[in-house]
Amino acid sequence: MPLLTGRDIVPYGPGNVPVDNTLYGIEHLNLTTLKHWNYDLYSNGTLSNGSWCILTFAPYHPGAVLSNGTFINETWCWSPTEPIGVRAGIAIGYAVLFGIALVLTVVSLNKHGKLHLPAEKRFYPIGRRWQWYWASLVCATALISLLTCVDVDRYFLPELPIILTSFFWFIMQLGAIGVVWEAVRHWGSWMERQYIDPDPFSLKDDDKRAKVEFFIPLVFYLFFWLNFFMIVPRNWGNIQHQRYPEQTLSVAAPSATDTRFKVAAFFLAADWLLIVFSLRHSIKHYCPRNRGVINRIRGFIRYTPMRFLLIIPLAAALVAYQALVAWRFDYSPLKVHGNKAAIYAGGYTPALLIVYVQALYGFLNPNEDVELQRQRRVRGQELDREMGVVHKPAWWRLINGENIDTENESMRDRLMRNVREINGNTNKPAAGAPGSSANLAVAAANPFNEPVEMTPVSPMSRTTPNMTTPPLGLYTGRSEHRRQERAMEVAATMLFPEAVERNNAAAIRRRQELVMDGPMPPPSYRDAVNDRPVDGIAPPPPAVARSMSGQSEGSTNQPPQQIRSMLDV
Repeated sequence: MPLLTGRDIVPYGPGNVPVDNTLYGIEHLNLTTLKHWNYDLYSNGTLSNGSWCILTFAPYHPGAVLSNGTFINETWCWSPTEPIGVRAGIAIGYAVLFGIALVLTVVSLNKHGKLHLPAEKRFYPIGRRWQWYWASLVCATALISLLTCVDVDRYFLPELPIILTSFFWFIMQLGAIGVVWEAVRHWGSWMERQYIDPDPFSLKDDDKRAKVEFFIPLVFYLFFWLNFFMIVPRNWGNIQHQRYPEQTLSVAAPSATDTRFKVAAFFLAADWLLIVFSLRHSIKHYCPRNRGVINRIRGFIRYTPMRFLLIIPLAAALVAYQALVAWRFDYSPLKVHGNKAAIYAGGYTPALLIVYVQALYGFLNPNEDVELQRQRRVRGQELDREMGVVHKPAWWRLINGENIDTENESMRDRLMRNVREINGNTNKPAAGAPGSSANLAVAAANPFNEPVEMTPVSPMSRTTPNMTTPPLGLYTGRSEHRRQERAMEVAATMLFPEAVERNNAAAIRRRQELVMDGPMPPPSYRDAVNDRPVDGIAPPPPAVARSMSGQSEGSTNQPPQQIRSMLDV
């Protein structure tokens, strides 16, 4: 039985049953009760009183009706009783394609959304991801719209499914325009990023170009949301009133072609024009200039990426179809029995192709950060060639023992490697084998590599002469900072005794060199009071008390008076 047929009221016959009970299988329905509750029997096999609708044909006919108007074992008219039609079959095929496109979009988002360079304030990471977010929205809304088309065919009388498929179809249209816009806008941002990467000050931040790039997205999304508010907030219940031809013409068609749908189509057309303007703006400022009208047109086509030559015309077809359905209800997806070729060719195919073109672009092109790193390497190689700089080949590190895992290398290993580099890589002697007499003589004459301006890192034996660690006593002064330093020295002595011995030996050598040049400077007041050795040298014996006589021998022999600190007062 067709989903939408003309229906007439069938008169009841004498008795308690309708005349055509044999046709619809109705038996033992009280005619008085049906008339009391204003039920009429229609030629399409439904029994309705304007509020409730019951199917009367087998196998869905009711078992009986009670005196209060309640039917037993009834089936409502808004039930999926019909087989899948042509519209539902095509919708399932498109749903599979959109599902595959959703997977490809997520993979592209994962590839192009990753950061391989530090984030920059001028180019936010989310800017490159918006085109994939919109593509995911397109796939999700298209799946909902197409899967509900199955119930559009299966419902005996149109109800909620036609509303759902229409609502999500309009959201899908908006998402497809958003995909094209974000792709074009981000391409301009990517061109700007490549343009200023060699010289960050080549473009100003407050010129006319920057102001245009600031205001274009605001104007685009103004028209975008105006289109949304013209379409979405409305009474969608009138769309389902397509249960017979008169109702479709009087209720559904005027609601699907009202003024708000027409104005929304103009807003969408304005968005498409802004997309073209944004592309022209990016080509003008970030691509080579062309002089003359004809050369500018040629340059515009030549510098436009191939994917934009595909998705921008598809977006134009999408806008044109939305404008068409705002005037012609017969080609609209809002009509249950609309033109199926127009619905899928103009309503779903452009959005599907836009998403697939974007997914193909995502698989063929590298991540932008990776591409920017490659461009920087190329520029560095060009500069090296201009200056005559020749870098060591990759195999150089292998044959010279430089293939070291620096990430897992300890600090001690790094210091040892630096010492070897400064000292000429002493672990590879050039004068003979490691045990040769020449090397042993050099090692015996210079056990600590004194000409090298770095303390040897290798641990030395505790039996080395003249390297005794002086005991560190407790600090009895009043300075808290000095007390902490003393505690750290004691801990360092316990943890690293070899390092303390080496430092003390170096301090003794420095002290001896200073003594050879002149008298030792007097110790500080704190060290004299605490009676501790300074750099391993014991302090001089305490001086004799001053004499009260007028002779100056006592004062000249004593160390100069030290001014006390406020911490010692």
